[in-house]
Parts: sequence; C-alpha cells; structure tokens
Amino acid sequence: MSKTLSNQMVEWNKVNWRKLERIVFKLQKRIYQASLRGDSKAVRKLQKTLMTSWSAKMLAVRKVTQDNKGKSTAGVDGVKSLNPKQRIELVTTMNLNQKVKPTRRVWIPKPGKAEKRPLGIPTMHDRATQALVKLALEPEWEAKFEENSYGFRPGRSTQDAMQMIFNCINQVHKYVLDADISKCFDKINHEKLLNKINTFPKLRRTLKAWLKSGVLDNGYYSETFAGTPQGGVISPLLANIALHGLEGIVDEFIRGIKYRKLNSMQCVRYADDFVILTNNKANLEIVQQKVSDWLAEMGLELNTSKTRITHTDDGFDFLGFNFKHYNVGKYKSGKNGNGKLLGFKTFIKPSRESIQEHYKHLANQVDRHKASPQAVLINVLNPIIKGWVNYYSTAVSAEVFKDLDDLLFKKLSRWAKRRHPKKSWNWVQNKYWHTVGGNNWVFSDKVDEKTVSLYDHQNKKIVRHVKVKGTATPFDGNLKYWSIRKGSNPLVPTRVATLLKAQKGKCKHCGLYFREDDITEVDHIIPRSKKGKDTYTNLQLLHRHCHDTKTANDLLTDWDFIEWQ
Repeated sequence: MSKTLSNQMVEWNKVNWRKLERIVFKLQKRIYQASLRGDSKAVRKLQKTLMTSWSAKMLAVRKVTQDNKGKSTAGVDGVKSLNPKQRIELVTTMNLNQKVKPTRRVWIPKPGKAEKRPLGIPTMHDRATQALVKLALEPEWEAKFEENSYGFRPGRSTQDAMQMIFNCINQVHKYVLDADISKCFDKINHEKLLNKINTFPKLRRTLKAWLKSGVLDNGYYSETFAGTPQGGVISPLLANIALHGLEGIVDEFIRGIKYRKLNSMQCVRYADDFVILTNNKANLEIVQQKVSDWLAEMGLELNTSKTRITHTDDGFDFLGFNFKHYNVGKYKSGKNGNGKLLGFKTFIKPSRESIQEHYKHLANQVDRHKASPQAVLINVLNPIIKGWVNYYSTAVSAEVFKDLDDLLFKKLSRWAKRRHPKKSWNWVQNKYWHTVGGNNWVFSDKVDEKTVSLYDHQNKKIVRHVKVKGTATPFDGNLKYWSIRKGSNPLVPTRVATLLKAQKGKCKHCGLYFREDDITEVDHIIPRSKKGKDTYTNLQLLHRHCHDTKTANDLLTDWDFIEWQ
C-alpha cells in the first residue's frame, strides 16, 4: 500500500467531514456551472476528477452505510452493515472497473393494494459506487432538467408540484391530461438511455453493467434487458434522465400553433406521473399522441387504464391530492387578472382514495392491538397520523382532519368497550380518555409518571407551501436559501423546524448548512441517560452522520470516566 493511501486510512470518526464536504461541493458546483454554459469537455474532466477523489468516495460510502434509511437491507453479498474499519476498506477498493454483481430482488406491497412491486437491492460495493457516480452525474443534469420536473430531485417535493398546478388552474378553467406511464422503471430502453446520457466511455460501461447486471429472485437468476431496478441508489436519477424532454414536447407544440397565448399549455411531472393542462381539448388530444410517440422511443407507453382527459370542474387526482373547481356565488368568488369575477374557487384536498387508505391503516392497527396496553397503541398510531397530516397540511384539509378524528374516536370507543364489556361507558371513558391541556377528551395513558397522548389530526395547522424558485437547485451555491426552505417544509416536524431556525440553518456539530435532502436527527446535548432534559435548551439538530459521531464520542467519554474511577 502506498504511503499516501496509508495516510488516508484514518479512523472513521476522526475524519474532517466538513473539509470533505466542501471539497466535493465545490467540484459539484463547477460541474453544474459548466453544464449550464454547455461546456461538455469541462463537465467530463471535472466528473473524472470527482470520481477519483478520496473525499467523494468517503462521502459516497458514508451515504450508503450511515445516512440511507434502507442501509440495513442486504444484497446478494449478504452484507447489511459495515463497521468504521470496513468502511475505510470499502473506500480504498472502490473502482468503476470492478465486476458488477446481480441485484437481489425483494417484493414489497404497494400502499393500500394487494399487489406487490419489486425492489432491486445492489451489493454494498455497487451501492457505494452508484452513490459516487450520482455525486458526479446529478449536478450535470440538474442544469439540464426542466423547470416543472419535481420527482426524485434534490430540493423538490410533491408540494412544489401541487403548488405549480394550483398556479396553472387558480384563475382559469382547464382541460387536463391526467397521465400515468405503464411500468416506467421496468421498461426503459437501455441503449436509448445510455445514448441520452452521452458520457465518457468508462462511465458508460459502468452504467451499462449496472443496467444489465441481472436479478436474483429467490435463488433464480434472470437477465435484465430493459428498465432501471427500483431500489438502486442511481435508479431515480436514471429514470428522470430517461423522461427528460417531456416538457419540451409540449413547448414545441405550443410554439407551432397560432394564438399561443390563448392556447397556453403546461406540463407538470413528478417521476413517472404527469399532468398536462390547457384550455383547448383538441390541442390536448394532439399532444397526447405526440407524447405517446415520444415515450415509445424510450420503450415506454401510457397506461391506458389510468390515463384520461378530464376538466378542472370535474376534478382530478394527482400525488394523493384532489384538484377541483367549485362553483360559488359572485360575492365569494375571486377575480382574475382583469378584475373579472371567476364564479369558482380552486380547492386542493386529500383525495378520497388516500383518505380511505389512511383510515383503513389506522383501523387495522387498532384491530391488531386489541390486547395491547393503551400506551403501545398510542405509540403505534401517532407516527402514522403525524406523517399523514404533515403531507396534507398544505391543502384544504381541516374538514378532512376533523372527520378522521371523529371516525378514529368511534373506532377507539369500540376498542375500549370491547376490553371491558361489563363496565359502563362512563367507567370506560374515565379510564381511557382524560383532560390534557384543557381538552377533556384526550385518548391518553400514564407511563412512568409521563402522559402519553394520541395525536389528533386537527392538531396540525394548515400552512401554505411556497413553491421552489423556477430552475433553482442546491448546486447553484445558494445554501442559505435551501436551508431556510428546509425549515419551512411542511413535512419537517415542528421541533426540527424550531431548531433549524434557532441554529440559523446550520448543523451544531460540523457547522455546515443543512441541505434540502440531508437527513437530520434531534440530539440531546446532555444525554437522557445522564438525566438530560427533553427541552429546547438541551436539544440540537445534527446530520445523521454527525449524530453518530457525537454519540460515539459520548460513549468514549463515559468509558474514560469509568476507567478513571
């Protein structure tokens, strides 16, 4: 081993991650800027520099071994996790030329449906290498991606897509092509995709090897002739590249017709789901055919059973939301830009299907915990409720939240009464519902002198989401903007948002700005094991990897104290 390499074999938790992140981000920013000005030669040169960089390899390994939520799922190599020494060894062995192993296929149920969808889990080495390649490819394509593409992109979310649609239909009636691409991840043409990426030969060979790696399903191997395996680190980026240009089809059509201002058309895409909005139905039918022909070139097709043309007066569902114009009296109606009364209002609500799936999920959990202690049931239900209300807190959801609380109250009443069939309702009520904070009907229990309460849907305030600026991206260098956006994101819990504001958007451990796609964790400055309080004065927000390092240091301090004693 060379002297330089041996010097790099430092202890994992003593690495200067702040320095590494700065080095990599500077390279990514330069790649983004070169791509923005169309300098492909500079892009390729910088990408090669980044992918051979020790700093980038370290960040890639940290991403797949510490930050990713699915880091404990093993591929065909059987490796679920790595200790710090093994992570360093993985960094030193990472190589684009290394032979690619098949992905392990895992079947997971679709939300609210009986059918399952496949996930392809690469080996740990392939995951780390894909994360490295993504560090180099993503800034190049962020400079190219269309403005109204929101899925699987850093700093963009379903709420941004929702707000864009609202902006399109808020003051005018529109026809809507509500489209869905059939099995998008499974059918993408490999050669067409590789030609579209148009990168240097070594990286092209690596990408092709991943696409052609094959699948091992319950011990049976099968080749992959099309598609990008869902579950791979780089798969969402490859799918976005494959679908890049869809908005251009719409723009090209509009430029080619007369009265383009009167026949404006917008395309909003989130991954493989998209809508096209216009005030001319005939034009929409023509564009639908053009889109079908364009998708066919990539080996894709529209799902005819899920694709339809509708109108905003009838409403349509997209990403779990329902968009619809509601007729109102002239005194309740808004006005358009010319001051004319509209006669309608645009409301975005949770879709009926999503509401039903959510309540069914809650009811199933209540049924599964018929014999469990009340506190256990509360701890099971709370994360489900909080996640759902956070997602829909930017829509017109107050009435839906109230209805769900009423339904859940009835379900819990039956759950409680069933446990004590010989007791009166007043007795059951006094046992399971208590007064907390002025509310007399809180489903709560006491555990170790602490009150555990069920989170009501209505507790979540409705907030309006501010759409991301045009073509803004985290690679443009405006880190303060992205840090502020993270704090105002409705999906971010209140405690995290409060700490973000108090820390001015920076991690207390490494001092770097939190980026929109960073995984954060709340840490107790004085650990709870040392009687640290659960108050804001004892809390700080850290990156997940920074939290791991801080916890490891706390444990070392404890052991030093014990040995000294």
